[in-house]
Amino acid sequence: MSLLQNINLWGDDIPYLSGLREKSLISFEKNGLPNPKTEAWRYSYFREEDLQNPQIDNEPVKCDGHCHNGDELPFDALQIKYCNGKLHINDWNAPKGVTIKSLIEAIYDGDIKSYLNKSFNADDFPFAALNGVYLEQGLFILIERGTVLEEPLYIKYHNHADKNRLCNIRNVIVAENRAKATIIEHFCAEERALYTQNTVNEIFVGSNAKLQHYVWQNEAKNAHHIALNSVQVKEGGNYAAFYANGVCGFSRHESYIRLLQEGAGAEVNGVYKLSEANQVCDISTNIRHLAPHTYSNQLVKGVAKTKAKGVFQGQIHIAPDAQQAEGHQLHRALLLDDNAEIDCKPELEVFADDVKCSHGASSGDLDREQIFYMQARGIGEDEARNILVDAYLNEVFALNENQDISEWIKAQF
Repeated sequence: MSLLQNINLWGDDIPYLSGLREKSLISFEKNGLPNPKTEAWRYSYFREEDLQNPQIDNEPVKCDGHCHNGDELPFDALQIKYCNGKLHINDWNAPKGVTIKSLIEAIYDGDIKSYLNKSFNADDFPFAALNGVYLEQGLFILIERGTVLEEPLYIKYHNHADKNRLCNIRNVIVAENRAKATIIEHFCAEERALYTQNTVNEIFVGSNAKLQHYVWQNEAKNAHHIALNSVQVKEGGNYAAFYANGVCGFSRHESYIRLLQEGAGAEVNGVYKLSEANQVCDISTNIRHLAPHTYSNQLVKGVAKTKAKGVFQGQIHIAPDAQQAEGHQLHRALLLDDNAEIDCKPELEVFADDVKCSHGASSGDLDREQIFYMQARGIGEDEARNILVDAYLNEVFALNENQDISEWIKAQF
């Protein structure tokens, strides 16, 4: 079954939406899926046969919600849920100053036209182009200017094992001037589920706004997870992202961040722990400093063993007019046995002469002397290794502003 299928989607009668789908189709047909010669995917290229004949489900959501029963968070949050790539429509009881709509509803109402498909060029992101071909499922979240959300917005994505699906989801998140909010994305699945999750988030951070974005991804061993976070930040705004990557056959988290105006900033931190044979986890970032006095920081730390593969590709681009910009990037990894693999490609593109930039990468094994020291005090080798790995990753967890969320992820990691 081809990835491009002639199926009926909601909103086919809306010229604006049909035009967006057609534009994405042209881009996908022109560029296709990435291959080993695609530079941005050279360490984790994706073949069409890897999708294993997925089904694109255009039927209404049929889940009775049992997969979300018992969801308990150790903090208060407004909860929004997807099942098998379909949004559960209900009364979200959004707080004052926040608008939450399904993607289709926002398109019908015209609220989303200023944002949808405006943050990236589909020719540069093949899976985002594929996502656009089936543009239907997703959310529009608007945090109005000056609104400060005390509770996070928690978005949970769950997949069952009953059908091999290609789930295309597009979320548009807008934090207007001086707004402050926290978004949590939680990806999970039944153990034997086989699917491809193809998610695109278009995120717009207004002047002096602040958006924290936490992603906890722990899915199925045979699942594929591909996500693009395309972010634009205006004057004095700040976007802070944290990725925690656990179980998944193939996962790729890509951040494309444009710091558009003076004082805009971004932080992209992440951890990964890979223990399944042939598991691949790719964290790729492209942060573009397009104005003076912009700043960015990145710290990613990972652990891999048992023929698992971790990939970090990070690019910092400083435009000619972005004087006194500051960008820092660091990736560190532990390889716990000889079969694990780490590929790292840090990049700096600097076209201004008054900047502060740094990048670095390191990899190695646990310190044998530290393990011996703990064993000498009655701690078994396996427990000693686990303690050292947790301590190693805690440096990144400690950077998160919301430690309640951080501790909740860490307890499951």
